[in-house]
Amino acid sequence: MAVADIFGFESAIEGAGAWGLLIVCAIIFAESGLLIGFFLPGDTLLFFTGLLTFTGVIPLPLPVVILAVFVAAFLGDQVGFVIGRRAGPAIFERRDSGFFSRKNVERTQSFFERFGGWAVTIARFVAIVRTFAPVAAGVGKMKYAHFVGYNALGAFLWSAAIITVGWALGSIPEVAAVVQQYMEWVLIGLVVITVGSAVIAFLRQRAQARKANASGAGEHTSSEQA
Repeated sequence: MAVADIFGFESAIEGAGAWGLLIVCAIIFAESGLLIGFFLPGDTLLFFTGLLTFTGVIPLPLPVVILAVFVAAFLGDQVGFVIGRRAGPAIFERRDSGFFSRKNVERTQSFFERFGGWAVTIARFVAIVRTFAPVAAGVGKMKYAHFVGYNALGAFLWSAAIITVGWALGSIPEVAAVVQQYMEWVLIGLVVITVGSAVIAFLRQRAQARKANASGAGEHTSSEQA
């Protein structure tokens, strides 16, 4: 009995349709603008989205898929910008935790120092930084019109480039044959990668946060004793 029969993947694949794309868009939206979404594997997800579009698992034309992901990525960054604008610098002054790291903030700030407003566009292609960039732009009071332009360009280039690469790889007959033959394993692998990378990133982030907080507490105690 095939794995697809055991887990019901065949019927899930046939019935998913545009819902699969909706799930992809929801994940991309969260990764783009919500600080808790930095651990989501956006690049990997978009690559597989292109691959699954070519093989028909996502039964929609490539331009429609790219447009949908572009909108999700664009809106995610817009939300991140608003969060940063309203919360102000205080949003980056929290203690390190599984969902927040000052190291990521510092990395994003150095990105802006190096590239200026273009950091919003370029950050799309850099994991973690792309989650913090729109918030940092909001905190830094970047002009809204400028942010919209940089955001739109980055969201389009990112979604179009990576999805198209996945789609192009699927167009290779040998690759398409393997994907279609082992489709259930491809989908299981995608789920494992998405969930697994998120869990690993969260646990690693939390461990680093505990270490940083413990170190800070130790320094504070030493200064008081002195």
